[in-house]
Amino acid sequence: MDALCRAQSRPRRPAAAASSATSPLPWARFSAWLDCVCVVTFDLELGQAMELVYPYDFRLTEREKTSICYLSFPDSYSGGLGDTQFSFRLRQSGGQRSSPYEDDGEYNREAPLTLQRESAHYFGYVYFRQVKDSSMKRGYFQKSLVLVSRLPYVNLFQSLLQLIAPEYFDKLEPCLEAVCNEIDQWPPPVPGQTLNLPVMGVVIQVRIPSRVDKPGSSPVKQFNQENLLPAPLVLPSIHELDLFRCFQPVLIHIQMLWELVLLGEPIVVMAPSPTVSSEMVLALTSCLAPLRYCCDYRPYFTIHDSEFKEYTTRTQAPPNIVVGVTNPFFIKTLQHWPHILRIGELRMSGDLPKQVKVKKLAKLKTLDTKPGIYTSYKTFLHKDKTLIKRLLKGIQRKRPSEVQSALLRRHLLELTQSFIIPLEHYIASLMPLQRAITPWKNPPQIRPFRQEDFMKTLEHAGPQLTCVLKGDWLGLYRRFFKSPNFDGWYRQRHKEMTQKLEALHLEAICEANIVAWMKDKSEVEIVDLVLKLREKLVRARCQHLPVKEETLQRVGLYIETIIGSLPEDLQAVLHHH
Repeated sequence: MDALCRAQSRPRRPAAAASSATSPLPWARFSAWLDCVCVVTFDLELGQAMELVYPYDFRLTEREKTSICYLSFPDSYSGGLGDTQFSFRLRQSGGQRSSPYEDDGEYNREAPLTLQRESAHYFGYVYFRQVKDSSMKRGYFQKSLVLVSRLPYVNLFQSLLQLIAPEYFDKLEPCLEAVCNEIDQWPPPVPGQTLNLPVMGVVIQVRIPSRVDKPGSSPVKQFNQENLLPAPLVLPSIHELDLFRCFQPVLIHIQMLWELVLLGEPIVVMAPSPTVSSEMVLALTSCLAPLRYCCDYRPYFTIHDSEFKEYTTRTQAPPNIVVGVTNPFFIKTLQHWPHILRIGELRMSGDLPKQVKVKKLAKLKTLDTKPGIYTSYKTFLHKDKTLIKRLLKGIQRKRPSEVQSALLRRHLLELTQSFIIPLEHYIASLMPLQRAITPWKNPPQIRPFRQEDFMKTLEHAGPQLTCVLKGDWLGLYRRFFKSPNFDGWYRQRHKEMTQKLEALHLEAICEANIVAWMKDKSEVEIVDLVLKLREKLVRARCQHLPVKEETLQRVGLYIETIIGSLPEDLQAVLHHH
């Protein structure tokens, strides 16, 4: 690979040089995927220290640098040598920052809600190496390569790290520059597209999921293979974890965990390593798909984190968050949290792994706490025994882990859909009828969401129509209404419906006879209409309303027609305005 690295390593670009003819700003294509790459090392004087941030002109605040340094190393002592990979999520500090990559929000409009580009958080994808090295003062080489991004593409970025980190630890900075220059040639992530992403002599092939994908549909395996030599490294998913492996010690409690995540309950995952911690937290937050998990989550969290005091205080209730920790110190500081999941190392064996037991919180006292779910929570729904039987049968038949994961994901998807479909039907009924939308009046309001009215619909159109699980569905909905996940779902739906109303209103205006309307109207009324139509046009374009371009052009022509009918002095004022 020496020759490869030398061949790829191009001269370092000055910050002001354009990255390509099509990119208006340097690093515009790179920043469509990553914000920066960091290298964190262990310094005898300072502890963890930031050795490098690339591109060099990327600005992290001191607080962000400190947090990334601590989150990039295992928090508790790990005698294990070798390489480990894990993820973290970090609150951005220092206000909004502009990025060289500007897409006008197009990606977020087209991507599934669960894969949105974050505006207030960074994801960190870590490759940590700890090996014996007699040339170092401590006798160990300890270093992390970290990809910092706003995209939750855990599979893609961890796969990318497996390619570049070992090479970087051997060749150091020139290799990293070469890789970043290659990423700066990648096409941007466009939902619905299959992309070929070349890096270090390998082509990674991925499909970016789209909001219009059918939930649960299997990703397209391979595209455009014939022209690619060598054959690409095809990732079946950019973000989906091996759920069966992640959930193996808690499979018989999957129902309880789904409910806790749905209700936005505060959960602590105590794990032996950042790898196990981050995978379990990401698995938990993904188990509501396609419903978006709207609470905070930290796949890996340390005692040095800036939010440590906020999460450990006993003066207020724990926040709605799933947090993953490894330091045994947290057993003491977080024992007042209502739900604590303590797990050991994940080991895939031929049998069903030992399942943790549900235990009373009072038993969570000692540092050598046994694995278990420490909670007093009582589930609203009964366990799905058929799922456990199917998974057990799969283990006996040595079914591949990805097939078991697909079973598990399908079960969780059907459970979430059974829960959410009645809510979708009810909220759709709150939309005004299309015939109530008239061109010259403001569109009618969406009717308010009344919980009791919704509950009445459940008798005939509830989850029992699509789900075999019995239990207190009504109680589950009542608790859900108090959670941030309901609030997030309702706000999103209300916004979409409001935009749909605006779009229908514009279409009604286009179909109206504007000349007939103007006949008996005063100049004041006509000018008022011009201003309102202009405002609607601006809003339609700024908010990217679901309106055809020809409709917007017709409204523009209407405005010109109306202005043309007015006296010349008024025309001049309106054209100038």
